[in-house]
Parts: sequence; C-alpha cells; structure tokens
Amino acid sequence: MYCQVEPAQVIAVHDVPSTYHVPLLLESQGLIPILKNVLHLNNHVDASLVKYGAQTWKIWKNLTATQDRAFDTVKICLVGKYTALQDAYLSVRKSLEHASMRCARKLEITWLNSSDLEPETEANSPAAYHKAWGSLCTASGILVPGGFGTRGMEGMVIAAKWAREKKVPYLGICLGMQIAVIEFCRHICGIPGAQSEEWLTDTEDKVVIYMPEVSKTTQGASQRLGLKNTYFQDNSDFSKLRQLYEKEAPSTNGIPAASDPNNTTATADGEPAVKPSPEQPIIISERHRHRYEVNPAYVENMTSHGLDFIGKDETGERMEILELRDHPWFVGVQYHPEYLSRVLRPSLPYLGFVAAAAGCLDEIMGGEKRGMVNGV
Repeated sequence: MYCQVEPAQVIAVHDVPSTYHVPLLLESQGLIPILKNVLHLNNHVDASLVKYGAQTWKIWKNLTATQDRAFDTVKICLVGKYTALQDAYLSVRKSLEHASMRCARKLEITWLNSSDLEPETEANSPAAYHKAWGSLCTASGILVPGGFGTRGMEGMVIAAKWAREKKVPYLGICLGMQIAVIEFCRHICGIPGAQSEEWLTDTEDKVVIYMPEVSKTTQGASQRLGLKNTYFQDNSDFSKLRQLYEKEAPSTNGIPAASDPNNTTATADGEPAVKPSPEQPIIISERHRHRYEVNPAYVENMTSHGLDFIGKDETGERMEILELRDHPWFVGVQYHPEYLSRVLRPSLPYLGFVAAAAGCLDEIMGGEKRGMVNGV
C-alpha cells in the first residue's frame, strides 16, 4: 500500500517441508504470470523452450510429490571422520537426496564417526562403540566419503569389511574407494599389512600411493582436480554401474569426454549423447579431487581374487572404478560424482547405491521407476 507495489505482485513465501517445494509455492502464488508481464516475455519465448520447460516442470512436481507421499524409508549409514559437522558432506547429502527422490524413498541418514567402530573406542567408550555398531548393522547401505589424514581410517576399513561380507550395498567415494582396496587386500589377497602411503610412509605394502606427479612436500595446489576421462574396460559388461551409465546417459549428468566426441556420456544439461560402436570404448568424465591413488603394482593380485577395476584413465594405469561381481552393490569410484548431481539428474553411482539399498535397483535399471508414487 505504501511502497508502490501492486497487491497482485506481493508473494507470500511461507515455510515448506523442503527447498524442493519452493518452486511449487512460487508458482501457486502466481509468480510466473508476473514475471512474464514485467519482462514482456509472452511473445518472445521460443516454443521449443516452452515445451521443454513444461516437461521439466512436470517431472519436478512428480519428484516433489514423491517426497510427500513416499512411505518406504531407505537407511544410509555415512561412515566418515567429519560427521560432527554435517555440512562437510553437504554435496554428498544432496546427492543422496536426489537419488532417494528418484527411487521414491524417504531418506534417513545415520552420521557415524568412523573412530567409534574401532577397538580403542570399545575400551574407552563402550556406549559409543556399541551405538556405532548398532547403526552399522541396521543400515540398508553404507557410504564412505572422501577425506584426508589418519584419524578414523581403521574404522572405515571395518565398515567396508562389514559391507562386503554381509552383502550390504556399499559406495566408496575417493578415499572410500581406497578404503575398499585396503580392506580387500588385507582380508582376501593375504596382505595383512596393506596400507595407504598417506597413513604410513615406511610400510612395505603400500596399496595406495602418492600419484607420481604430486608433490609430497607441498599441500597447496598439489591435487588432481577437475574433469577427467574414465574408460570402461573390456569384460566389464557385468557391471551394474556401467549399465546405469549406458542406460541413463541421455537423461543424466555425465559430461562427454573432450578428447572423444563419439562417446556414450550425456552432456551436462541432459542432452543426448552419442552411443559408441562396439569397438569404441565407453567413456565418462567426472570431477576429481585427490592426491593418492591405487598402486597399480597390486591390481593384478586384486583382480585375480575377484575385485574388478572396471574403469581406468586413458593410460590404463590409474584406477578409477572398482566393483565386486557377486554383491548387490559394492562400488568404489576415485572421482566425486556428487559434484555433478542434480535434482532431476541424480548422480549415477549414488542412484545405483540408493536403489540397491532400497531394493529397487532392478526397477531403476529397467526404467520403471521415475520418482513417482501411485502413478503420480
């Protein structure tokens, strides 16, 4: 009344269950007609863009309805070392949200300090130890995210061992992939002293090492950063993750490899990618942030014992993706797929992981579930 704003242009933005409901609220308040009128958009928007926007809006509303109407819960145990500050894993949490919405599940995250799984905690704080193990044992899926330093690492190895032995879906991101390698070497390959060079520099069996091009003395600007190509290897047709990348490429969040325009990856904005011919390698490109890698000298031993490295870099020497065959979902990736996850295009490693934990992986891979509940 006193600020020269028309009553019709006053928008009431009250609290909603989640940020994903805000666009619905703004639409119900009539924001779109106001913007069209003020910006004179009625006759200046390409018809194809209008159609694309309408399709996107329909999908968005379906996903939001999923949050409101989903009754089934998927319980994810995030085993990390920064769990006291959950914002340290904000991109991971958002990726889990995107995937759970696609799977029509309510997400329940248990934030587990990896140190609480270690024998020292059992001696010093039995209550914290048994609480941590209770959370781990009741989880539908176990996720080990990235991190640096030595604290809590043995607890992560324990979590990876539990997931592998008990057939609990597991996703290892960056450090989490290296944790899976260390655990497998210790308990399957007969290398009890398997370690990371990050933890022990003078150990004999360094199954995780500094990358050769990385400075061991300078911390700043010494990581392998940004988009890097990953090549799926021959004889990786069994891989659930590879099948997801192949199937979902036209509608998800991958980036086409710059060095090869004829690959199977989708573009960042969801445009269709070019399917490869049988003789072409399947290439994806994801964002990285690390200075350690799997020691290639141990890869043959691990492979002979059943741990397949299905994705490697262009040289074939740097391990990018690992996966166990006879497991509902045991995947480790050296890259950070959460950096490219979007509400309508969830990260595929996260999507497969959450779907496996929720018991709907076959539906997701078959294309039957698109974040809808009761046909909505």
